[in-house]
Amino acid sequence: MSGVVKIDIVEPEETLKALLLKAEKVEEREKLQVLYWLKTKTVDSVSAIAVFLGRHRTTVQRWLTSYRQGGLEELLREKKSPGRPRLLTDEIVERLEAELKDPEGFESYQEVQKWLSSCCDLQVSYRTVHQWVRYRLQGKLKVPRPVSIKQKEGVVEEFKKNYHH
Repeated sequence: MSGVVKIDIVEPEETLKALLLKAEKVEEREKLQVLYWLKTKTVDSVSAIAVFLGRHRTTVQRWLTSYRQGGLEELLREKKSPGRPRLLTDEIVERLEAELKDPEGFESYQEVQKWLSSCCDLQVSYRTVHQWVRYRLQGKLKVPRPVSIKQKEGVVEEFKKNYHH
């Protein structure tokens, strides 16, 4: 018969049911549900399982293949894709944090860009530098506030000297 699953499930029904009740993640529960249905002969085809779960039949087929290859442990193993590695390594981030805490500091994000280029041989976009410094590292650039041209010299020092909290 075409579409009928030929798989030998070694775990007993009770074990599958207990695992099914303990499962916290949805995908884990669905995978165990497939095994339980096949063990109890509730469903006999991959297409029917896929319809009941609302998954594609190739997804169910992939789950069953991983069960055949490594058993329950392989089926429930969480496969995490590595993704692209970060441009700024932990070491570079630590060095950048130390530079940001320095009283001299940086005056602009472009200056941070130049520092990364010269010290770390790293070409980083302005946007990336801005996001890292401003939002992830919570760094503030050491830029003085603009001063009016009309302001007389010594007025600020006089104010600070006479100001009482």
